Amino acid sequence: MPVPFKKDPIEFNQRKLMAEDVFDLLDKDDDCFIYEDILNSIDTKEIEKKFSMIGQHAYHPRLITAILIYSYSQGVFSSRKIEKRCKKDLSFMYISHRNCPNFRVLSDFRKDNWQFFVECFKASVKIAASLGMVSLGHVGMDGSKFGANTSKHKAASYSHIKANEDKLKHEIEELLRKAEDTDSAEDKIYHNGTGYSIPDDLKIKEKRLEKIKKVKEELEKREQRENPGKKIDSKKQISYADTDAKMMKSKGNFEYCYNGQISVDSKNQIIVGQHLSQNANDKNELKKEVSEIEKNTGSLPEKISADSGYRSSDNILALENAKIDGYIATGKGEKDITDTDKIGIKNFSYDDKKDIFICPAGVVLKLKLSGETRVYKTEEMVCGGCSFKNICSAKKSNTATIYTDDKAIILATMKEKMKKDSSKEIYAKRKIIVEPVFGQIKTGGFRRFSLRGFEKAGGEFSLVCAVLNFKKIVNMIKDKTDCSKERELLLQAI
Repeated sequence: MPVPFKKDPIEFNQRKLMAEDVFDLLDKDDDCFIYEDILNSIDTKEIEKKFSMIGQHAYHPRLITAILIYSYSQGVFSSRKIEKRCKKDLSFMYISHRNCPNFRVLSDFRKDNWQFFVECFKASVKIAASLGMVSLGHVGMDGSKFGANTSKHKAASYSHIKANEDKLKHEIEELLRKAEDTDSAEDKIYHNGTGYSIPDDLKIKEKRLEKIKKVKEELEKREQRENPGKKIDSKKQISYADTDAKMMKSKGNFEYCYNGQISVDSKNQIIVGQHLSQNANDKNELKKEVSEIEKNTGSLPEKISADSGYRSSDNILALENAKIDGYIATGKGEKDITDTDKIGIKNFSYDDKKDIFICPAGVVLKLKLSGETRVYKTEEMVCGGCSFKNICSAKKSNTATIYTDDKAIILATMKEKMKKDSSKEIYAKRKIIVEPVFGQIKTGGFRRFSLRGFEKAGGEFSLVCAVLNFKKIVNMIKDKTDCSKERELLLQAI
């Protein structure tokens, strides 16, 4: 059966017939040669099934994938700019096999195959692991905001949308009435019976009304999902261009964004887990990331560190259940107690082995009542002469009391764990494991999504994370003294 894909130009496969091979002008250790070795291993069978034997031969999916991955690695994200580079840049010409896909081909492939980029990311993790670049000894987690393909100027509040909907409905009704009156008058004069034709104004307004209704419906669905049973606040906003994007705070400003989550291995800063979130904070993202790590690597890390954004009893419990040694920051430190402060549970130390609290004055509070609410108290009258008495719960009864629950106990246990010097030393490594990776992504030029919609943006984020892993694999090979030998080992590994 013939293959439904374009063949490489004859000058690409028979270069020796030329007086000079143009690719000899590239350095023998140029990145593009290593990328070619890596990207040839990507499995595109699932995408190939989409193509038909009928019609003009298409570019092979592996070729388009290679062009996109290499382009992103060079900081080129626009499909039009990628097309230009494939015509002018030798390294791009090599990766594209001297083919030059139209920018629409590149753009459509990226939009239509967003799920495939998740598989590309998994492939990047697998290759890195096969080369010994992943240890899973210590994984750092973090999240960062990336701009959606929209802006505040393409958005409206719920009240504004409803007002526009009512206004357009009234204008359409008025246009229909005028059109009907005009047709009736012309029929009486000309007797041609041509009937009613739809004015251009009416077509435009009906199209706008359809768009407004769709956006309004999306906002109502989102609010019902996030705040079931509650009346929608008239100030709630949604973007016309990307209805899935959420308003988030980024660098002091509020913009339409998505929250990119990554888990980075400490050995070579390989991203071993990633996903995109519509949540502005990170509290609900840790479980998902742990699942992603296991899915991509087949195992779980020994240690995970995360900043205070992930601080929740559910997240800590999830790590314990997975038997992962977790280090989650509990805050930026407590300030010294003054006479104007009120002593609360955050000022008390907790001993999880003895199940006791210790107040700032060193007095022990023992468990007096367990259940849904847990009550800890000091012995009777022990707080009588304490200097903190007037700003403590012992103010009236001479007995300090703490009312808490199981979730607060889990947080208190993590707080005590993070006070240890050994924990501080482990947690301090998080900054040099995961935070530089977001810096590498953003200084590489990616700060805003090209695709719209949560799922498609998620696919593009997978592509971005895969590209960063491939860049690290390429750099590792180039750092070796015998690059050609390392390329041979790479080919054996993949």
